[in-house]
Amino acid sequence: MSCNVLIVDDSPILRKAITKVVKLAGISEDHIHEAGNGREALDVLESVWVDLVLLDLNMPVMDGEEFAKRMHERDDLGHVAIVIVSTESNRERLDRMKSYGVVEALHKPFEPEELCRLISKVLGVKL
Repeated sequence: MSCNVLIVDDSPILRKAITKVVKLAGISEDHIHEAGNGREALDVLESVWVDLVLLDLNMPVMDGEEFAKRMHERDDLGHVAIVIVSTESNRERLDRMKSYGVVEALHKPFEPEELCRLISKVLGVKL
């Protein structure tokens, strides 16, 4: 599958685990990009076109909500699908994220198959 995915999470261990699942979904490693917070993710987006962002909400420097808000404000990034992958359970916050382009949310911890299904659904491909 030829699409680019950006994984944004402050935990290197979780980024590695999510990367393994994304590869299981058929996306090659050279199409997977990582960032440790929203600020780093914005920097990645300056040089890489992505189709999907897998986004944690609770991070230092710039959290996922601020990142999604900034993405949503940019015309060149409005097409990018955002999926929350977080421990966040505040329904009000998760609902607010929809106004920033979030299409799905997955609560940590998750089963790899759940994330694979979401990737397939959001990207519109059959795995």
